[in-house]
Amino acid sequence: MRVAIAGAGAVGRSIARELVENKHQVMLIERDLGQIDPAAVEEAEWVHADACELTTLEDAGIESCDVVIAATGDDKVNLVVSLLAKTEFAVRRVVARVNDPRNEWLFGENWGVDVSVSTPRLLAALVEEAVAVGDLVRLLTLRQGQANLVEVTLPTHTPLAGRPVRDLALPPDSALVTILRGGRVIVPQADDALEPGDELLFVATAAVEEEIRAAVVDAARG
Repeated sequence: MRVAIAGAGAVGRSIARELVENKHQVMLIERDLGQIDPAAVEEAEWVHADACELTTLEDAGIESCDVVIAATGDDKVNLVVSLLAKTEFAVRRVVARVNDPRNEWLFGENWGVDVSVSTPRLLAALVEEAVAVGDLVRLLTLRQGQANLVEVTLPTHTPLAGRPVRDLALPPDSALVTILRGGRVIVPQADDALEPGDELLFVATAAVEEEIRAAVVDAARG
């Protein structure tokens, strides 16, 4: 997979290293000459240019990329890069970093963003997930804000213990995709029994999250 990353700061470089280690082709685009350091990610292609300029993206061959990641520290830049990548070059997947949670509402289909990642929101969600047993926690927004990844950890004493997955009365537009149990990742089957401490991961639209809360959280509390 060929991936272009706009922004070669600490975040962009970290993403590039992970992708390179996973055998992907990576191109880093950075306008600040002081951030250009090919030795930091030797396997990546480095481009000194402004990713907000159409000619820069053309010269870099963005149209051949499977994914563009807008990872700068400036939300305005990330929005412009995302819009150009999607509308001018029809990049299949555009991922954008949200620096200020107040701007999160902008990072959607209208600006060419397929997936937005808000570091402050993600950190807050991880804190909630670590301490909120028996409650619904939104971990991540997926696919242009149309669905979310939400989590419920079943408490120690739950009426759901021993009951099969098929007993969960989930609403439409939702699915239980994974059960995390100890060190195991379980693909849930209808007859699998639930256990205290299970982490249930659901993909669901925001509109049905309250119904999931009623079906799982309230039932888990008895």
